[in-house]
Amino acid sequence: MIDTTDHSLGRRRLYRDKENAMCLGVCAGIADYFGFKVGATRIVTFLVTFFFMPMLFFVYLGAGFLLPVKPDGMFETEKEEEFWRSVRRDPRSTLHEVRYRFRDLDARLQRMERYVTSPRFDLDREFRDLEG
Repeated sequence: MIDTTDHSLGRRRLYRDKENAMCLGVCAGIADYFGFKVGATRIVTFLVTFFFMPMLFFVYLGAGFLLPVKPDGMFETEKEEEFWRSVRRDPRSTLHEVRYRFRDLDARLQRMERYVTSPRFDLDREFRDLEG
C-alpha cells in the first residue's frame, strides 16, 4: 500500500489548486507551480483566449480533468512551502543558498573537530573536572 501522506516526490508536480480556484483551479495551479501571481496568470489566460479560443479552451478543460488536485497538508510548515516555491522559481539561486549553508556547516564542524582533537580540549576538560 502506498503512503499518500508522503509528498516528498510530488512537491514539484503541477497540481490543480482548488483552494484558490475560480473555475477548475488550473490557473491557480500553474501560478503556484511557476511562482506567478494568480491574478496575472488569469489575466494572461483570458487575453490569450481571444487569439487561440478553441485550442486554449480544450487545453484548459483537459488540464482541469487530467491534473490531480493539490493534496491537503502537502507542506508541514510555511517555511517548507516557501523553500519548494523558491526551488520552482529560481533553482540556481536555491542551489547556491543550499551550498552556502553546507559550506558554513562544514566550516563550523571543522572548527569543532580541531578543538576536540587539540590539547586545549583536554586541558579544559581537566579544569572542569577539578571545579565540579
